[in-house]
Amino acid sequence: MIRLANPHFFLSLSRKLTPWLGLVGILFSLAGIIGGLFVTPPDYLQGETVRILYIHVPTAWLAMGGWSSIALASLVQFIWRHPLAGIAAKAMALPGAIFTGLCLMTGSIWGRPTWGTWWEWDGRLTSVLVLFFLYLGYIALSRSVNNYSTTSRIPAIYALLGAINLPIIHYSVLWWRTLHQGQSISLTHSSIDPSLLWPLPLTLIGFSCLFALITLFRMRLLLANAQYEARLRRMAAL
Repeated sequence: MIRLANPHFFLSLSRKLTPWLGLVGILFSLAGIIGGLFVTPPDYLQGETVRILYIHVPTAWLAMGGWSSIALASLVQFIWRHPLAGIAAKAMALPGAIFTGLCLMTGSIWGRPTWGTWWEWDGRLTSVLVLFFLYLGYIALSRSVNNYSTTSRIPAIYALLGAINLPIIHYSVLWWRTLHQGQSISLTHSSIDPSLLWPLPLTLIGFSCLFALITLFRMRLLLANAQYEARLRRMAAL
């Protein structure tokens, strides 16, 4: 934690990680998508429609995982004043919003032939839509304050409060009567046939690496902007 707090060490580490994250992300994503679209058999109930699973599930995973990571970084920033934690949280907000938007779009496309409608005010769908607006609110809030002063704790508090929505998303299919199916995959069990399941871990790993890649790029950009602004302030003070 102490070493990662050093911007120079972080920049050096991120430069080494980004090529590997990009390579693994692209290769695994392509392998999973190609396998899911052209190799796996159609589902016996949903037919070819099930193939959107290989994009929808990873985007849903990253929508929730992204906000969980923002909340964790915000907690570190709020309690320990870790200098890179606030930057990491801000950097993750944009890819988190993008993957949440993709989750909603692919879910809507999947729902049209399955449920007969593009949208339903279902518990799971509505809570994910709330998550998307939380991302947009965090982006707007973090841009409206100076993230390198004490006021940056305001986005951190917002992120921690927004984390309340995560268990609502997870348990919504149990708490309310819902069109959305229940949990199909857990750490110990899967109701999906192995012939359909195998491309899913590939896209999960690939999309996660791409999420991390975008985050590292954005962190480096935010650090560069902070250094540039600090240099301008020093020049103005002369």
